[in-house]
Amino acid sequence: MPSLSFLPSFLILQSHLSLSLSLQLQMTQIDIRSPKHCAEKQARFYENLDKPKLYKKLFFALSTLFTTLLSFIFLIYLLLHPTKPRFSLQQAQIYQLNLSTNPQLINSSLQVTLVSTNPNTKVGIYYDGLRVYVAYKGQQITLDYPLPPFYQGHQDTNLLTASLVGTSIPVAPSFGYEVGRDQSSGKLTISVKANGRIRWKVGTWVSWNYPINVNCIAVMDFGPAIPTGPLSSQQGSQCSTSL
Repeated sequence: MPSLSFLPSFLILQSHLSLSLSLQLQMTQIDIRSPKHCAEKQARFYENLDKPKLYKKLFFALSTLFTTLLSFIFLIYLLLHPTKPRFSLQQAQIYQLNLSTNPQLINSSLQVTLVSTNPNTKVGIYYDGLRVYVAYKGQQITLDYPLPPFYQGHQDTNLLTASLVGTSIPVAPSFGYEVGRDQSSGKLTISVKANGRIRWKVGTWVSWNYPINVNCIAVMDFGPAIPTGPLSSQQGSQCSTSL
């Protein structure tokens, strides 16, 4: 009867062959997927690849547009070179200027007339929110008076009238002393100020707004005698204008 001692070795060899064949099958297994899945994967790949390029193109287009716009505005400014408006004080009148003590409070009533001129031949001016007030020795003695917004055409001139009042406005303790000195000298000097914003207009193009500050000096006769009427400025004066 044949010997069966070779059976365990045969079984071990068969096990090794089965394991080796299984590993080879796993390594050579083909991952089969649907065409739809491959198309979606490829689309996502190209989408992620194109995003940085799209952002770069968009940034370049916006930068070019912004640079062109700034260059156009600068070119207009160089060609037209708008001149700031001119202001002059036509008249200033004081109807009331009373000082009370403990505490130091001022009550005032004034009327001023300003003349505004646009010296430009091709540039119009929009005035937005001009506010007029009067100061004495650096202290405001009236409330702000808002002027209505208006447009000033090429080389146009406008009269601006403001009735100014001040009720119980606090002032420095030296206010009465300064008024007394001016009365002794026979001259009272006040400052008429206007602050606001303007915009330039060229054709249909309108610029952004710029702050404007106007300062006018009014000198009045102010002697020891009690005046029978309002104190009036002696003559018109040119004003300083800053943008």
